[in-house]
Amino acid sequence: MATNCGIIGLANTGKTTIFNCMSNTKAESSAYAFSATKSNKGIIDVPDPRLYEIDKFIHSTKVVPATVEIVDVPGLAKGSSQGEGVGNKFLADIQQTDALIHVLRCFDDESLPHIEGSIDPARDLEIVDFELQVRDLDLVERKIVRTKKLAGTGDAKAKKELQILEIYKNHLENFGNARTAPVEDEDRSVVHDLQLLTEKPVIYVCNVDDASAITGNDYVEQVKKVLDENTDVIVIAGELEAEIAELNKEDRVDFLTDAGLKEPGVDKLIRAAYHTLNLQSFFTAGPKEVKAWTIRKGMTAPEASGVIHSDLERGFIRAEVMKYQDFIALGSEQAVKAAGKFHVEGKHYVVEDGDIMHIRFNV
Repeated sequence: MATNCGIIGLANTGKTTIFNCMSNTKAESSAYAFSATKSNKGIIDVPDPRLYEIDKFIHSTKVVPATVEIVDVPGLAKGSSQGEGVGNKFLADIQQTDALIHVLRCFDDESLPHIEGSIDPARDLEIVDFELQVRDLDLVERKIVRTKKLAGTGDAKAKKELQILEIYKNHLENFGNARTAPVEDEDRSVVHDLQLLTEKPVIYVCNVDDASAITGNDYVEQVKKVLDENTDVIVIAGELEAEIAELNKEDRVDFLTDAGLKEPGVDKLIRAAYHTLNLQSFFTAGPKEVKAWTIRKGMTAPEASGVIHSDLERGFIRAEVMKYQDFIALGSEQAVKAAGKFHVEGKHYVVEDGDIMHIRFNV
C-alpha cells in the first residue's frame, strides 16, 4: 500500500535538509526564505534490518525494503493564508498525504536569520497550525454552503452532516485542529473527502545543532511543554544527518559511534511515522528477492495479499506463514516445518509484524 508523508514548517527551519537526508531525491536548499518555486517529492526506504537477516539464509538476487513517499512543501510564513510567502500555494500538494512531519527550528545560527526575528519553536508551531486551520476552515465553510442546499430540500442525511460541519467550523474558528474536534469517531467521515490538513496525524521534528543531537536543548523542552505528552517528538540534528547521509555504510557506523548515536535520526523518524499511522511490515522471501510490504495493523491475510497484487486477494486460498524469529533461529523453511512452527492460515488470519508469508491463490 502506498504510504506518504508531507513535510511542513516555517521557512529556514531545515525542512529541505532533512528531506535530503531521508529521500533518494535531492532538493536544493537555500538560506533565502521563499526561494523555492515547487514542492520536492521523493521516496524513502524504510530501515528494517530484519530483511538482511532473512537474506543471510536465502541469498536472494535482491533485497527490497518497504518505501514511503514524501513531499516537502516550500516554507510557510505568518499570513500565508492571506498570501504571504509562497508556501500556501503548495499546501494542496500535501492534501492527500497520510501524515504530516512538522519541522521546528531548535538551533541558533546568525548566518541563517529566522523570518520572525528570533528562535521560538513554540510560537512557530502555533503560526503553522493557524495557517493550516485557516485553509481547513475555508474548505469546511464551502462544504457547509453545499450541504445547506441539500438540507433545505429535507434531506435527513444532509441535515445531520450540517450539524457535524458546524462543529468543525466552530472548532477551527477557535484555533482548534480538526483532529481534536468534539465529534464521534464515526462522524469524522463527514469531512473525509475534504482531506483536512489539521485532521492528519503529526510527527514533530525538533531540528537541533550537532551538540544537542543526543540530549536535546531548551528549545526542545519548549516544544514538549506545549504538546500532549503522547505526541511523537523526534530530535534530529539536520546538518549532522546530512553528513551521515553522504557516507557509505562502513564509514557511517564509525561516524555514528563518534557522535554518540546508535542510528541516524531519520531512521527514528521513519519508524515514528509507521507507529503514528498504525503500520507494520510482513515479508516475502525467495531466490529472486526478499521484500518488505507495508500494511495496516489488523489486516487479514487476504487483505495483506492484496497489497502485493489484487489478484492474490481475489483468488486467495491460504497463506503459509513463518514467524521471523523462528526462521532466524532455525535457519531454513525445512527446519521450521520440522519444528512444527510452520503454519497454514486461512482467510481470517490477522497478519502480524514480521510474518514471512507465501500466498497460495487461484484466479
